[in-house]
Amino acid sequence: MALFTKPENLIPLHGGYRKLKSFQVAQLVYDVTVRFCDRYISPRSRTHDQMVQAARSGVQNIAEGSQASGTSKKMELKLTNVARASLEELRLDYEDFLRQRGLPQWLREDTRRAELIARRPATADDVAAWVEAVHGQNGQSGRAEKQKSIKSIRSTVSTYPEIAANGALALITVASSLLSRQVAAQAAAFEKEGGFTERLYRTRSQRRHTGATVHPPP
Repeated sequence: MALFTKPENLIPLHGGYRKLKSFQVAQLVYDVTVRFCDRYISPRSRTHDQMVQAARSGVQNIAEGSQASGTSKKMELKLTNVARASLEELRLDYEDFLRQRGLPQWLREDTRRAELIARRPATADDVAAWVEAVHGQNGQSGRAEKQKSIKSIRSTVSTYPEIAANGALALITVASSLLSRQVAAQAAAFEKEGGFTERLYRTRSQRRHTGATVHPPP
């Protein structure tokens, strides 16, 4: 008895990017960056527009790559890489902001970063609440050390821009890590399954035996 396999879909399911964790975190980074730039960077500064556009590019390219995946795995891979590169550009902008103002960039193992990630913030307001919490904690620490020199006290109290920038960097790290895994999975799928041309050939071969006609999309 002959065994028949289900014909491969010519155009597989695609889109659904809103459910991707990488998209969700990148979108949060975008919202946080818009708020950060409006608050701490002059709107007349070129850096303001560059940071907002880099954050937006991260979001848009994830979405476009997901939509393109139906007919071009190669394009999906390319656009996901562009998203990752955009977030790397944004990371450098935040690092420059801290360096140029003499503000510290927190180490990856800093507990404040870990606390933000553990909160799993979904909105910019969630991140703002974390900023307020960290600032309050640091303020209490500073007041507890009133007997020390003024310089020493100041070093224990983080400013809002410092906390906000380091929080954004923590979120960018999460988004970049997710995108790196996404790129690796897309590359493996492309290597194994090929692109639209290979899928069209396989589908035609499968359906030739059934007498069905396969038409490529216009």
